[in-house]
Amino acid sequence: MSRRRQKAEARRNKQNKNSGSQPIREPEFVQVGFLHKAHGLKGEMIMSVLTDFPDRIKVGTEVFLREGEYKPHKITGVRQHNRGKLVSFEGFTEREQLDFLRNAAVFIHKDNIPALEEGEFYLHQFVGLKVITDEGKELGTIGDIIETGANNVFVVWDQAGKEVLLPDIDDVIKKVDIEAQTVTVHILDGLIPE
Repeated sequence: MSRRRQKAEARRNKQNKNSGSQPIREPEFVQVGFLHKAHGLKGEMIMSVLTDFPDRIKVGTEVFLREGEYKPHKITGVRQHNRGKLVSFEGFTEREQLDFLRNAAVFIHKDNIPALEEGEFYLHQFVGLKVITDEGKELGTIGDIIETGANNVFVVWDQAGKEVLLPDIDDVIKKVDIEAQTVTVHILDGLIPE
């Protein structure tokens, strides 16, 4: 089982334990990068960039690192490195200070993400949306998204915790209404096992 599938399974199990207690909500923080390890001796770290807007990761940007809770850190240096970036943070000037940041995810607050064109959506906006078929039947709630090379797959959980996987293709996803918190879908033959 892939790491993404394992994470989806863990989240589904957690949701099943909490079933009925709280609805799934859009996340407050959105991941934009991943820190790997320290580079050199002056407090830089190698970071993979996980955003369509890499130019927004620049000096002065406030990002959040999850250390039990999300803690703000200001970027003080950015430069290109292979297919990622070398970043440095305020208050960290030596390699030894960075050990606790190794393998940390980098987030920004959802209020700081760029606006998209009408009809375009960020993946995180789908989490928590109610899924309804074009025949009016409620399937469940989107609890996770599996990113694949071809198209994304929405992981939908019904009230009983049963998982339904819906590909993000035009033949299936018919309408997204962020205001109404719904996604209307068309179920192709064989898409949901009986």
